[in-house]
Amino acid sequence: AQYRLGRSDESRKLFDQLRNSLQQDRRKNAVGVDADSQAFLREAESLIAAPRQSPSTREQPESNQTKALWKIPVLVLKYFPVTEDKSVIDIKVTSNVAAPLEEIRKKCDRITAEIIETLQQGSRFRAYQNPQAPPSLQYVIVDTKEYLEPLPRNPKKKDKADYIQVLERANVREYVEEKGVKEVWIWGYHSKDLSPWESNMASPHGDISNSDRDPSDLPVLSKTYTVYHYNYERDTAEAVENHMHQIEAVMRHHGGELWRLFEGKPGAWRCGNAHFPPNGRRDYDWANKEFVLSDIEDWRPEGFGKRERLNCDTWDGHALKWFIYWMRSIPGANNGLEYQGKKLTNWWMLVGDYETVVRTRIGFIEK
Repeated sequence: AQYRLGRSDESRKLFDQLRNSLQQDRRKNAVGVDADSQAFLREAESLIAAPRQSPSTREQPESNQTKALWKIPVLVLKYFPVTEDKSVIDIKVTSNVAAPLEEIRKKCDRITAEIIETLQQGSRFRAYQNPQAPPSLQYVIVDTKEYLEPLPRNPKKKDKADYIQVLERANVREYVEEKGVKEVWIWGYHSKDLSPWESNMASPHGDISNSDRDPSDLPVLSKTYTVYHYNYERDTAEAVENHMHQIEAVMRHHGGELWRLFEGKPGAWRCGNAHFPPNGRRDYDWANKEFVLSDIEDWRPEGFGKRERLNCDTWDGHALKWFIYWMRSIPGANNGLEYQGKKLTNWWMLVGDYETVVRTRIGFIEK
C-alpha cells in the first residue's frame, strides 16, 4: 500500500482479508476495533483507491505541482468504434480490441492520469538526488470528447486517420487559439488497416515530430500544438513512449551539439535516449543487466561528471521507470550546469512553450 498500487484486484483482496480478520477478532473478543487499527484501515483503503503511482515517483510532494514553470493545457479525444448494441468495442474495426466499452473507458482514464503523473514527475531535474526538485511541466485536461465510432480515414494516406477531420470536428481552433491548448491526446487503436502517428506537430514554424512531417495533415493555426495518438490495446509505458520520441524530435532539432553530447552515441552512450539506456546494445534494451560506467546522474557537457557503475537495476528493468529516470536527467529547473563557461537553460521549455522558444530563438545556453 505504501507505493499506492491503485485499484488492483490484488490490493483490494488483501485489504478485504485484513478488514475481515480484524472484524472477526473484534467479535471473538467482544471489543471494538482499536483506534490504531481503524486509522490503519482508513489509510490503506485511501491508498488503494488512489491513482497508481510508481515507486520511483512516490516522493513527489503534492504542493510542488504549483511550482511548475509551464502549464500544458490538453484536449482529449476518444474514438471507440462499438458493436451495434454499443456495449463492446468492435474488433472488426480495431483488429485486436474486443473488450466491453466501459472497460476501455476506464482503461483510457487510468492511463491518461498515469501519463500526466509520469510526464510531470519526469520533468523534475535529478529528483532521484533531490526529492524536493520542482517539476517544470504541469498538465491540465481542458476538455474531453468521446465518439462511439471509428476514426475517419485519410483519403490520401489509406493507413492513416484523417486528423484534419478529427480536429476540425472537435473545434481545435477554439481550443488552441482561445483556450491555450498545447496538446491534443487522441485515444484510438492500431489496426491492420490503420497505424497512428505517435506524435505530430502543427505549427506556423514547421512540423518537428515523430511523423512523416507532412505540413498539410493537421490544421495549421496561429499557435503551435502537438497531437499524440495513443493505442488502447497497449498500456501506460507505450503511451508515454510517444512523448519520449517527441522530446527526442524537438531536442535533436533545436539542441544541436549539446543534445548530441547529452545522448552520446551507440557503444558510447552518455544519458542515452528513449530506446537506449547508457548500457543499451539494441533498441528497447531496458532490461540489460550488463554494467557500464555512466555519468548520467552527474552529466556535464564536457564530460567532467562523475561516472558510476550502472545497469537496468537502477530503473528496475522497466520501460516506464527508465523514461522517468531519463527525463529527470534532462537539464531542467535550477540545473546549475554550464557549457564553455555559459549557463544552460531549462530544456523543458521546448515542451512547455515551444512557440516562445522558436519566436525568440532561446537556445540551450543562456545568451
